[in-house]
Amino acid sequence: MPIANSLRNFMLAEGVKYDVLSHTHSSTSSEAAQAAHVPGDRLAKAVLLEDDSGYVLAVLPASCRLELGALHHALHRRLGLATESEVGELFRDCELGAIPPFGEAYGIDTVLDDSLMGQPEVYFEAGDHEELIRVSGDQFRQLFAGAPHGHFSRHA
Repeated sequence: MPIANSLRNFMLAEGVKYDVLSHTHSSTSSEAAQAAHVPGDRLAKAVLLEDDSGYVLAVLPASCRLELGALHHALHRRLGLATESEVGELFRDCELGAIPPFGEAYGIDTVLDDSLMGQPEVYFEAGDHEELIRVSGDQFRQLFAGAPHGHFSRHA
């Protein structure tokens, strides 16, 4: 499957330079990191959350677990996991479980875990379970320049 159209259009509009890495089929972001031989701390995974105010895409390293309590405190919102059907509806051009970290490409607010901010390069799902995209750390930080951020994850 090629890069998700919404993601491709977003990166084109932002002038992002990137590489595509193919890997064997994976079911999780941690498996994708292993299959592509990249550190889990550098692979940004996206978790779709929701509350009565709408959706939020939380972006954190694949090697970490989301700490909802810390995120509740940081955003002053009581967020819960979105359902698979909601994920499928919002990310129609992506396979379930392979959503990219740029909510802006899908009209969704995004929050970034601080642990990704210092990485020299960042990898993320291209919209399927067999490709990752690599961007420089500088470009990744520029893409998230206006997004809220904080520490809301811990190593798994």
